[in-house]
Amino acid sequence: MVGSSHEALHRIFQKDPELLTRALQRVLHVPFPRPTEIAALNVDLTEIEPVERRVDTLLRAETDEGTYLLVVESQGKADERKRGSWPYYLSYLYEKYRCEPVLIVITQSSSTAKWASRPIRLGFPGWHSLSVRPLVLGPDNVPVITDEKQAEADPTLAVLSAMTHGRGPGAMAILESLASALRTIDSDSAAVFAQFVDSCLVDPQAKQMWRDLMTAVQYFWRHPLAEQVREEGREQGRIQNQQEMTLRVLEWRGIPVPDAVRERVMACEDLDQLELWAQRAVHATDAAELFADE
Repeated sequence: MVGSSHEALHRIFQKDPELLTRALQRVLHVPFPRPTEIAALNVDLTEIEPVERRVDTLLRAETDEGTYLLVVESQGKADERKRGSWPYYLSYLYEKYRCEPVLIVITQSSSTAKWASRPIRLGFPGWHSLSVRPLVLGPDNVPVITDEKQAEADPTLAVLSAMTHGRGPGAMAILESLASALRTIDSDSAAVFAQFVDSCLVDPQAKQMWRDLMTAVQYFWRHPLAEQVREEGREQGRIQNQQEMTLRVLEWRGIPVPDAVRERVMACEDLDQLELWAQRAVHATDAAELFADE
């Protein structure tokens, strides 16, 4: 099961490798040649020295004009150390594979996209020994897809749209159009895309919207993500029961429960902590004793 946006990106590009080259052509207007073959490569760039360097996704694209390496980085925020590693990645990959590397950065943040798109120049000013120009896909250049027919025409691009724009007031329309598009493709691909979107949505409200949309789709509930959703629901139920039981014990024993105590108990989602408070509630003479020694 996809556990992070990085792994999710890797999975989606394995599912539809040409999504990257289409994005370069249609979003960034880079005249990248149409691949005749794309293969996933090992993302580990670690050398003999004990320094680990790993890219998020690495694909080899065979075209009529030559072979290219597509180096994909998912970037959540500005990170100068990460940015400093990009020239190393490209140089190492060129030396190892002897074909041209292309750096592609994907982000959900406009400010991060602006930061990532700045050229990296190493060497003497005006005579740089090395210059790196990342190609950046982000909320300012990936199209917002809210039309169902447009999403159905290119579901993978609709997934990319949901990833970069799936938050804020427009999220519902984007997610609804994508949900409609997923019903038109095979269930295995739809399940992978559904899981990918779920892992990439950082806005809790948007994530819940997406899960609500997916509950009506039968294939979703046969997918491992569905079990994750059900388990989260069961966990939340156990937490709520423990919260309510702790307060009920105090009330049954006739001990006043101030609002501050009630709010603190209901805000806690640590089952072990709640169990300790419930045990203390059995013997406490004052509600504040729940938090003794804390």
